[in-house]
Amino acid sequence: MSTPLTADQVNRIVWNHHHDPFEILGPHPSQDGKSGWVVRVYWPKADAISVVCPGHRQEYPMQSVHDPHFFECEVPIPGALNYQLRVKTGSHEQVLYDPYAFKSPRVTEYDQHLFAEGNHHRIYEKLGAHLTTVDDVEGVYFALWAPSARNVSLLGDFNAWDGRQHQMRKGPSGIWELFIPELSIGEHYKYEVKNHEGHIYEKSDPYGFQQEVRPKTASIVTDLNSYSWSDGSWMEQRRNADALAQPISIYEVHLGSWMHASSDEPSQSEEGHPLPPVIVSELKPGARFLTYRELADRLIPYVKDLGFTHIELLPVAEHPFDGSWGYQVTGYYACTSRYGTPEDFMHFVDQCHQQGIGVIVDWVPGHFPKDGHGLAFFDGTHLYEHADPRRGEHKEWGTLVFNYSRKEVKNFLIANALFWFDKYHIDGIRVDAVASMLYLNYCRKDGEWVANEYGGAENIEAADFLRHLNDVLFSYYPGILSIAEESTSWPMVSWPTYVGGLGFNLKWNMGWMHDMLDYFNMDPWFRQFHQNNVTFSIMYAFSENFMLALSHDEIVHGKSNMLGKMPGDEWQKFANLRCLYTFMFTHPGKKTLFMSMEFGQWSEWNVWGDLDWQLLEYDSHQNLKKFVTDLNHLYKELPALFTNDFSYDGFEWVDCNDTRHSVISFVRRAKDSDEFVLTVCNLTPQPHSHYRVGVPESGYYVERFNSDGRQYGGSNMGNLGGKWTDEWAFHNRPYSLDLCLPPLATLVFTLDRQKTAQAHQQLPESQNQ
Repeated sequence: MSTPLTADQVNRIVWNHHHDPFEILGPHPSQDGKSGWVVRVYWPKADAISVVCPGHRQEYPMQSVHDPHFFECEVPIPGALNYQLRVKTGSHEQVLYDPYAFKSPRVTEYDQHLFAEGNHHRIYEKLGAHLTTVDDVEGVYFALWAPSARNVSLLGDFNAWDGRQHQMRKGPSGIWELFIPELSIGEHYKYEVKNHEGHIYEKSDPYGFQQEVRPKTASIVTDLNSYSWSDGSWMEQRRNADALAQPISIYEVHLGSWMHASSDEPSQSEEGHPLPPVIVSELKPGARFLTYRELADRLIPYVKDLGFTHIELLPVAEHPFDGSWGYQVTGYYACTSRYGTPEDFMHFVDQCHQQGIGVIVDWVPGHFPKDGHGLAFFDGTHLYEHADPRRGEHKEWGTLVFNYSRKEVKNFLIANALFWFDKYHIDGIRVDAVASMLYLNYCRKDGEWVANEYGGAENIEAADFLRHLNDVLFSYYPGILSIAEESTSWPMVSWPTYVGGLGFNLKWNMGWMHDMLDYFNMDPWFRQFHQNNVTFSIMYAFSENFMLALSHDEIVHGKSNMLGKMPGDEWQKFANLRCLYTFMFTHPGKKTLFMSMEFGQWSEWNVWGDLDWQLLEYDSHQNLKKFVTDLNHLYKELPALFTNDFSYDGFEWVDCNDTRHSVISFVRRAKDSDEFVLTVCNLTPQPHSHYRVGVPESGYYVERFNSDGRQYGGSNMGNLGGKWTDEWAFHNRPYSLDLCLPPLATLVFTLDRQKTAQAHQQLPESQNQ
C-alpha cells in the first residue's frame, strides 16, 4: 500500500540516486488498499501532467510534490489500472504510456543463474535492446549488466538525452532493466552509468545490434529477425559436411579498402532508399565506402570467378577508428555501420552462400580499446578487464585485456561468437592474436607481468576459455571453421579438447609463412644453402591442422607486397611468385591469400585507398590473375590436394635433397582412393632438361599444371602435355619420368589411368606379361 513520500525519497529520484525507481514511480495501491491507486511521475521540464484512463473516460490532474517536476495523483479506480500520461511542456503536448507501469522483468531468475555461471549462450536475446510487447503495448525492452553502478539511466532522442527521465531498475544479479513503451526500430540510445562517487559514463550498449556511423557512438534499436534467408540448402549441406576434408581456399578482404565508389554515386539500403555516403577524409577526394549490398554485387562475383571457396572478412564488428582495420572493437554485437545496416550484411552473407562461397569473420576476443563509450571501466570499475595493468593492458597496442576468469565476461564472448553464426549465418571465425591471450608475458618486459598460480607464463584462464568456446561452437554448429591465429609452439591448438587441445579445427602456419618468404626473398643462387626453409615445414606439418596463410600482416609496415619481396627482374619476380603460389597450393594445409595478391600489386596494402585495379590493364598482372584462377580450379579438382591434408598418409617426399639444383619433388595422396599428385619445383632460374624424378606407378603422367605456361607470362617450357614413365628405378621407386623443368616453376602431374590402361591393352600379350 502507498504511503506519503518524504522529501528524501523524492530527491533520490530527482537526483537519480535510486537503484529501483519502481519503488517510487508508477502506480501503487492507495493507502487503504481498496479505493484505487496513487500514480507518481518524474518528468524533467514538464509543466503539467495528468493521468488519462481511456477505459473509464477519466482524466486526473497530477500535483507537484516536493519538486516542481515530480508529480502525483490519486486515481480512484479499483482493480487493474490501465492508463496513459498527458504531458505538457510549454506549447507541446503528448499522450503516452508510463514506463513505470510495466513491471514484469524479461530477464528471469533462470537467465540470471545461467549468466552468472557463464552458460547463457543466448544472453544477447535478453540483454541489450529488444522490440517486445508487454500487456498488449509495443515498445523496447532494455537490459544492461553493470553490477557495480550506483545508477543506470537510458539516454536517447526519446528523452532529449536527459538521464533523469528513464531511470532503470537493478536486479539481484547486477542487471538493470526498463521497458519503454511505444519506442520502435531506429531509436538512438546510450546508457548513462554512474558509479558510487557520482561520476557519469555515457556508454554504447555492449549487446547493441547496431551503432551510428562513427564518429558518433550511439546504439540503434533494430530487429535482427526480420530478414528472410534463402540459404537453407547451404546451411544443411554445411551441417552434414566434414569441413576439413573439403577444399578451403580463402580470399581475405578488408571491405573498406577493396574498392571504393564515388560519393556522387548513390548507395542503397535494404529498402532501396538512398543512404548518405560514408566519407572518410583520408580517402581520395570524392570517394566513399561501398555498402554491403554493393559489395555483394561486385566482390562476390569477383571471388567466385577467381575460384576461391571462402571470403574471410577483417573484423566487421563496430569499431571507432578506420585505421585499426577493425581490430579494436567497441560493438561486439553490431556489424559496422560504415557499409550499411545489419540486414545489408545479412544480404551479403546470403548471396555468398547462394553463390557457393563460405564466409569467415575475424573475431577479436583478446583485447578491446579504451574508448570512453566502449567496454573500458564500464560501470565505474574494471568490469570486463583486469584491474591490474600487468594483466589487464597491452601497452604496445594501447588496449585492454578481457578478464577470462570472470564468468559473465566469458559468457559475453562465447555468446558473441555464437551470435555471428546464429544471426548472420557465418561459416567460421578466425580468432585474432591467440598468442597474446595464451601468454601472460606476451609483449611484456620482466616485472610488467604477473605469473600464474604455478609460477608460469601461461594464461590458464584464457586457455580454458578457448576450450570452452570451441566446445560450445561445434556443439551448436557442426561443419563450421574455428581458426586460430597462433604463432607460438603452444601444443595441440587444433586438437580436440577431450585430448587436451584448445579445440580449434585449424591453425595458421606462421612458421611455414616466415620460412617461405625468407627463402623466396633470397637471390636464387643462395637458395642451394637454404633448402631446409622449403622442406622443414613437413617435419611438423601434421602436428596441427594447418592453414597456410599469406595475409594482410605480410604486406604492410614496410614489408612490401608479394611481388616486391621477390628477387630478380620483373619477369623473375612474377615467375617466383607463381612458383611460390603453386607450391603453396600443393603443400599440405588449407590456403589463404589476401586481396591484391591475386593480381600482383606492387605497393603495400593501404587501408585508405583502393587496390591498384589499374594494374589489370597490363598483361603481366592480368596473366597472374588468370594463373590464380586456374590454380584455384586445379586445387578443387584434385582430391589428393585437400582430402588428406593432416596426415602423413597424404604426403611423401620423392626427393628433398637436391640442393645443388634447388629442386624438390613430392607426392600428395587422396584419402580413401588411389589418386595421387606429383609436384616438382625448380626454385632457380636455371632450366633443366632430362631431369629424372621417381614415381610410384608406371603409365602416362599428365602435366596438369605448369606455372611457367605462356598464358601466365612464363617461358612456356614444359613436357608437351605429359610424359610416359621409363622402367628406370629412381628415388627408391620402380619407375621414373624424364622431365623438362622450366625456370622458377612448379609442375603438377597426375597419372592418367585410363590412357595407361588403353595403352596396356594395345601392347602385345608378351609385353603385358
